[in-house]
Amino acid sequence: MPEMNKIRISHTETHKLLMPLKKYCLTSPDINGILFIVVVLRKLAMPVAGGVPCVGSTFFMPVSERKYYMAKNFLTYEQQLHILEYDKQLAIPNHEYATKKLEELSYYSLIGGYKSLFKHAPSNKYIHGVTFDELVSFYYFDEELRTLFLKYILHVERHIKSMFSYHFCEKYGEQQSMYLDINNYNHTRKNHRELLRLTHSLQKVIATPSKYAYIEHSVNTYHNVPLWVATNALTFGQISKMYQYATTDIRTKISKNFQNVSEKQLHQFINIIGKCRNVCAHGERLFSFRINETIPDTLLHQKLQINQNNNHYVYGKQDLFAVVIALRYLINNDEFRLFKTALSKLIKTVIKQCPHLTEKQLLDNMGFPANWDKISRYRKI
Repeated sequence: MPEMNKIRISHTETHKLLMPLKKYCLTSPDINGILFIVVVLRKLAMPVAGGVPCVGSTFFMPVSERKYYMAKNFLTYEQQLHILEYDKQLAIPNHEYATKKLEELSYYSLIGGYKSLFKHAPSNKYIHGVTFDELVSFYYFDEELRTLFLKYILHVERHIKSMFSYHFCEKYGEQQSMYLDINNYNHTRKNHRELLRLTHSLQKVIATPSKYAYIEHSVNTYHNVPLWVATNALTFGQISKMYQYATTDIRTKISKNFQNVSEKQLHQFINIIGKCRNVCAHGERLFSFRINETIPDTLLHQKLQINQNNNHYVYGKQDLFAVVIALRYLINNDEFRLFKTALSKLIKTVIKQCPHLTEKQLLDNMGFPANWDKISRYRKI
């Protein structure tokens, strides 16, 4: 075989050479009926303009991998449904209904968010018999799930805001300068920068002009915005930070409002509830909720006999069931029973609407143990 001529070629020139080849290969099946992109590259020894002397190398890229290298193209609703029905083998009984739902919800929100539960992973196609209607049902299940969790998380948020403003003002008074002063928190060298950020964000909330009429009124009338007024405009994240950096005596007084919850545990509960609140408020996928932090081990983990892996509970630590446990401690018993009843009903309904989805599969994805609904049978202490 004769020796190949060495050439110099830049990155830009490489792309120009590949464009017509890529276009041709996208429509040319090989003898096995599989599309391949034949990419002829001139390996560049160094990432510099102009390239370096090199020899040609040929690479074969399966079309199944094209999505990682090529930008997604615009597709009409008809094309989207065609791909789902014929490429992904999703049953679509009513194309008119399916088109309407794609218009309302978008392909990305509906298909991209919930397809994994209904697919056969090795083939990347839908499980035989799965219908478009099942994905729609599950989409609305997750939507109702967000509404339910947000309702009771807001109850916790209101309670925490009320308790924090009361005990902080009890100690430091009603002047806004008190909660804007980093020295009225646990001010250490480690916390210094975060406290500056926190008080700066608080200052912005009470600054005028303001979108909140009560802030404007308080500033214009009294030249002061007491914390009990400002809390209405503060985010749960800001209140969580205020609690995190508050002095120990204030944190302890607030935690005593919640049965058998220490000031440290309360911070962990508030943290996961705040993360869940953001997911709910922004309409993000909730059923598979996970965070990096954990809530503390509780008596409920033990009473429910949740399985452990390397002495760590596999459910109820960083998942949606951890939020359920936090709510069990942070809302009263009557409210929690209403919450649990509504949650159980949602789960049972979606299982009926999605015959190709097992209850175990759903609960595993939610981070729920099989006996999760027994949580209200056990005492929290």
